[in-house]
Amino acid sequence: MTAPGDNAAPIIIRRRKVIKAGGHHGGAWKVAYADFVTAMMAFFLLMWLLNATTEKQRKGIADYFSPTIPINRISGGGDGDFGGDSLFSENSLAYNGVGGSRRAVSEEERNRGDLGLSGEGAEGAPEPNRPSAEPAGEFAAVSEHLQGRSGESEVSAQMLRHMRTRVTDEGLIIELFDLDGAPLFDPDTAETTPLLRDLAALVASAAGLVTNGVAVEAHTRARPIVAAENPAWNLSAARANAMRALLEEQKLETGRLRRVTGHADREPAITNPLAIRNNRIEVILLRSDTPRE
Repeated sequence: MTAPGDNAAPIIIRRRKVIKAGGHHGGAWKVAYADFVTAMMAFFLLMWLLNATTEKQRKGIADYFSPTIPINRISGGGDGDFGGDSLFSENSLAYNGVGGSRRAVSEEERNRGDLGLSGEGAEGAPEPNRPSAEPAGEFAAVSEHLQGRSGESEVSAQMLRHMRTRVTDEGLIIELFDLDGAPLFDPDTAETTPLLRDLAALVASAAGLVTNGVAVEAHTRARPIVAAENPAWNLSAARANAMRALLEEQKLETGRLRRVTGHADREPAITNPLAIRNNRIEVILLRSDTPRE
């Protein structure tokens, strides 16, 4: 208060209201939260996809998103000679050479390159370390004959489905095997089917292009019940002998036969020992043990 007549200015006190809490920080947290929710949704979708698909389907999806892979590793989707499968599918086809998708192979299963087949009209020795996919000399002639490319044999697609070839230290192996609904022998017997007789004629004509020794081996699938005496031994031996007889009927020289062996179910071609794919005959054109002239 001022007295009347006092010229002093009045004192004014201004009080400011201080707000300690922060204000609005914007919507950046919403963007981060949306990214987190999207990532979690993608993660759970991935886990569901892994649980709902088979191994073959997952590899097919992986191949689809790999533009550097020119050919699918598992399936080409076709229905031709190979039934849509490739050599990397070991559950349906035998491993070849170093084994397709096999990571570890034994010394016996490893390819050693081209083999020197002895025959008439040979031109020089095979090149060292030459891959088996590009054979030279008589091996090329045998391969083309077995695939019906020589123009002298009529090989059907049905016959090619039962045949595989590979090169090992021992020689050129021509493998003939059962498929579902198309066996080489009557079930649990050594009675040959018309299919095997046609295949034997083809193999004998191809073997006639060279003069190498020949070995015949038979394999059978395992039985679900273990018996006191395994009948697979006698069955495989009888089937190998039946194949030998078929080759001799097709004019294969008896003197070229080196051995006839039954391996029972001890060397399965695929992982499942009970699979019908393990029923097979192997005709081996042995490497020549004499030098070329």
